[in-house]
Amino acid sequence: MRLFVLPSADADILRQFSWYAEQGLPDIARRFRSSVELSIKLVLSRPNAGAPKHVHNPALRDLRVWPVKGFDQFRIYYLLRNDVLMVVRILHGMRDIGTILERQTVDKPDID
Repeated sequence: MRLFVLPSADADILRQFSWYAEQGLPDIARRFRSSVELSIKLVLSRPNAGAPKHVHNPALRDLRVWPVKGFDQFRIYYLLRNDVLMVVRILHGMRDIGTILERQTVDKPDID
């Protein structure tokens, strides 16, 4: 299984990392980033273990969700496409998840 992290998910990670750093919590910022990386590795090892997440957006058909270890309010939203795991978003549960996902686009990964 290959990994492709969409720019939207990269932006989510950077946004949260920066927020923790701006709050004077650099250790938590680093722990968040490490926890996201670890959680993505866990998803890669068991890609079908994530819970299905139904959305109306046809680009996100068969979307799955997995928690970020140690940051329980954050979830990794991902798709399985052939042998590629595509991380679409990493979002805090207090955000308007439904609206965000309905507007989400998915570019085809450029993986050979």
